[in-house]
Amino acid sequence: MRLSFAKMTGAGNDFVMLDNRDGVLSIDRDSIARLCDRHFGIGADGLMLVEAGGDGGAEFVMRYFNADGGEAEMCGNGARCFARFARMLEGEPGAPVAFQTRAGLVRAEFDGELVTVDLTPPQGLRIKGWIQTRHGGSFELHDCNTGVPHAVVFVEDADKAMVSELGREIRFHPNYQPAGTNVNFVQILGPDAIRVRTYERGVEDETLACGTGVAASAIVAHLARGVALPVRVRVQGGDELQVSFQSDGESVTGVRLKGPAALVFTGEIEV
Repeated sequence: MRLSFAKMTGAGNDFVMLDNRDGVLSIDRDSIARLCDRHFGIGADGLMLVEAGGDGGAEFVMRYFNADGGEAEMCGNGARCFARFARMLEGEPGAPVAFQTRAGLVRAEFDGELVTVDLTPPQGLRIKGWIQTRHGGSFELHDCNTGVPHAVVFVEDADKAMVSELGREIRFHPNYQPAGTNVNFVQILGPDAIRVRTYERGVEDETLACGTGVAASAIVAHLARGVALPVRVRVQGGDELQVSFQSDGESVTGVRLKGPAALVFTGEIEV
C-alpha cells in the first residue's frame, strides 16, 4: 500500500500526518512503528490520523499513536499540528477548528505560525507526593493528567537531569502501573518562566518537546512554586511555549497551550 503523508513539527515534537477523512485507511501497530522509525521510516515521535466527524460540534477526530504504535489519549504539540494540517486539507488555513480526541473536545485558533489549543481540564492533580527510586533516592514528585498522565520533578539544573535513566525508572515505577506515566524535569528560570525536559511514554526516550508535559509542568510550577501566569516554557528543542489557565490555588480550569506548528515536508511511502 502506498501512503501520502505530511511530516509536521510542533516545537521539535515531530509527527507523521495521514488523511483518513474517508475512513478507508487501516493501519496496524507494526506499520505505525515502522513509519515512525528514524532509520528505516519517515521518522517521528508519533503518528496522527485525521478522521471526519465527532461529538459536540467537532469537525474532525484526532487519533494519535506513539512511536511504538500504541494509541494514546492526547498530545498537546500534536494537537496544534493536527489543527494546522486539518485546516490545510480543507483549504481554510486560518479558521478556528474543533476536534475530538480520546481525552475530550479540543478547540484551536491560529495566529500566524502560532497555534493555541484549549486543553481538556486536568485530572489527578497531586502536589507534593514522594517516590523512592534507585537513581535518585527519595524525592518530591507531583502528578497532573493533562490528557495523558504526567509526573513532574523539580531540578536545579535541567542540563544535569538524568532524563533517560531516572525518567525511565519513574515511567515504569510500580506507583504508576499498569499504564505508566510521562516524566518531566522542570527548572525554574524566573518569576514566570520554566524549562522542561520530558521522558515520553511510548517513545521511551526524551523528546525535544511535549505539549501535555509542558502544560502539566506549568500547572504544577504555578501551584507548587508560585510561578506567575501565563507561564513561559522553554523546551529542549529551543522553542518557547506559553501556558495560561485559571486557578483558585487548588483547582485549574481553562488550560491553553500556545506555540508553533509547522509543515516540514510531504511525500509518499510504501507500507
